[in-house]
Amino acid sequence: MAFGSESATFDDDDNALPSGVFTAGTSTGKSGIKSADEASNETASEAVDDIEKGLAQIDPLTIRPRVSSCVLAVVLALLCFASAAAIYWFGVHTMEGQSFDEIVWQNFNMSAPSWIIAVAHVLNRGVVIVVTSLTIAVIAFIIAVVRKRWWLVGQMAVFGGVAYAAAWLKRLLPRPMIIRVLSTHENSAPSGHTLLAVGSVLVLLIAVPRVWRALVAVLGGTYSILVAASVIVGRWHRPSDVLMSLFIGGGLAMLTLAFTRKSGMDSPGSRMSSASIQIVGSIMITFGMVSCVYAGYMLWQIYPGLDIMAIWAKNGACALTMAAIIGVGCLMSGLTLALRQLTASPLTRLGLVGAPPAPPQE
Repeated sequence: MAFGSESATFDDDDNALPSGVFTAGTSTGKSGIKSADEASNETASEAVDDIEKGLAQIDPLTIRPRVSSCVLAVVLALLCFASAAAIYWFGVHTMEGQSFDEIVWQNFNMSAPSWIIAVAHVLNRGVVIVVTSLTIAVIAFIIAVVRKRWWLVGQMAVFGGVAYAAAWLKRLLPRPMIIRVLSTHENSAPSGHTLLAVGSVLVLLIAVPRVWRALVAVLGGTYSILVAASVIVGRWHRPSDVLMSLFIGGGLAMLTLAFTRKSGMDSPGSRMSSASIQIVGSIMITFGMVSCVYAGYMLWQIYPGLDIMAIWAKNGACALTMAAIIGVGCLMSGLTLALRQLTASPLTRLGLVGAPPAPPQE
């Protein structure tokens, strides 16, 4: 599976001018005299604009992604939002969904793997999740600023603001009392902690250069999965809450990538394909889809026992919850990894490295 191309070089001097560009002297301004440095900076800025316009005329892909990549990002984002809405409706507005959430809420901390429970004891202490996730987000912004990706900084800021606003949906969405439950009667979807975790790792994935994207996708996906499982182990949230948050975070990331432009992209002229992104992205997307299908099959198996909260359904409910969390977490990271490469590094004639191959001369 090919996800586009990009440079392996951490080269952020996108605005560098040809060596022949030099300006000295003075010009008039508000005070009547302007320094040589100020005049040079103005001339350099004008030269950069001229260069960008010239490159855009030669090949528009130097300043924007392919239209097909943006359309794909929007379609996948809408599918993620639709999945989040479907999970909310099933978990909150149906008797079987509320029964499923209650079964998992009561039994997941006894049925989950021991290593998940051990991790949950660490993450569920105080503000560990909040501090860790905010630290990741700050690192992402620092990387974008250091790389001088100013459009990307704006994208990330909007992404963070919308994700924060989405966490407040839990105060607005209704939760009818269909069955009697031991958990809270108030709506708790989506999970704010899970949305913060998945949002922070995806914004880091968007910010880092190509050579780090595959690694960040794996580590970030693992972190978001652990947080999602931990808040269920600690009985902070129901399974529908965390699955809804994973889909919302992934959908917002893909929608953000659809608006990639100019400095939000990688440098033209040095873009290359990435074997690590192709391999890791393909594996994560495939594994995520298989896990989600398996979770759906398990739900179909235990569905007859949900309306009466049958005891025999609890093991299957907990197992499919873990499979669904892992599947959705991998799927969101894998798709974001692929779309980031597609939108940031489209192959262009100017992006090819070296001269094209030519037949041997006799």
